[in-house]
Amino acid sequence: MRHTIIIAEAGVNHNGSLENAKKLVDAAAAAGVDYVKFQTFNANKIASKAAAKAAYQQTNTGNADSQVDMLRKLELSEQDHYVLLDYCKEKGIRFLSTPFDLESIDLLKKLGITLGKIPSGELTNLPYLRKMGQSFQEIVMSTGMADLQEVLDAMQVLLDVGVKKECITILHCNTQYPTPMQDVNLRAMEAIREAAGVATGYSDHTLGIEVPIAAVAMGAVLIEKHFTLDSNMEGPDHRASLEPRDLIAMVTAIRNIEKALGDGVKQTSPSEIENMAIVRKSIVASRVIAKGEHYTEDNLTVKRPGTGISGMEWDRVIGQVAPRDFEEDEMITL
Repeated sequence: MRHTIIIAEAGVNHNGSLENAKKLVDAAAAAGVDYVKFQTFNANKIASKAAAKAAYQQTNTGNADSQVDMLRKLELSEQDHYVLLDYCKEKGIRFLSTPFDLESIDLLKKLGITLGKIPSGELTNLPYLRKMGQSFQEIVMSTGMADLQEVLDAMQVLLDVGVKKECITILHCNTQYPTPMQDVNLRAMEAIREAAGVATGYSDHTLGIEVPIAAVAMGAVLIEKHFTLDSNMEGPDHRASLEPRDLIAMVTAIRNIEKALGDGVKQTSPSEIENMAIVRKSIVASRVIAKGEHYTEDNLTVKRPGTGISGMEWDRVIGQVAPRDFEEDEMITL
């Protein structure tokens, strides 16, 4: 059975609090995901004073401060990273974080992280892409806002610095929080898979859990989904994030879909074998038949149960001679 990697994206939903970050680890571990992922950045390294907030950030945090001011409140310190790494080990869940600047790549590498996550916003950042490819054995790359050629160009940068193709997973993504359903375009995930020839997955920013579940049914090998302790908390991403109970529901549904997808071989399943005798039909006498009488369409019919001669043998049975007397509804023999 296929195992879809599930990344619970805590992101910045800790609001800069290590205590909240630990609670997010607890919630992710309880949901049974594979990774809990944070974001590693130095606000001054990723946004200038002139950088405006995205519309959804303005809606969720107001206009009182700039983007860089907002980001400063959401940073995790280097020590916080070590604490969270150890805490994840204690809770039996893998730690992951997305670096947003070159120095943050170095920090995660120093932590021993071997899986690098490229966010959508860095897809066109050549120095960043090169350093990511040189720093991590495996790469997961989100592709929000990008067209197919930009995706292929970014992948080529990774390949050029030595990342093996089989170590790259590309995630279809839309960066609007929340993503309107008409903009999801899940089939683009399949287009990426065909064009790039690599494993593909889906990073979801829609409300609810149905789209990532559908992505798994369409072949996603990895699902990333934002979650929070409380969607009413202050901060840019909480309103487009799942609460813990919904994260559990998503994981449960994905694991059920994995089972339901099966191996693709059309055959009788173990659970339905017992139904064959009950639901299928056999050839029976439609009226009293005397010994020596020929079987005809007038004295035979097909009825349940399916423990006698199959109705698929009809043509072979017609014209043969009854070896004994048969009552109406009695299964015939040859």
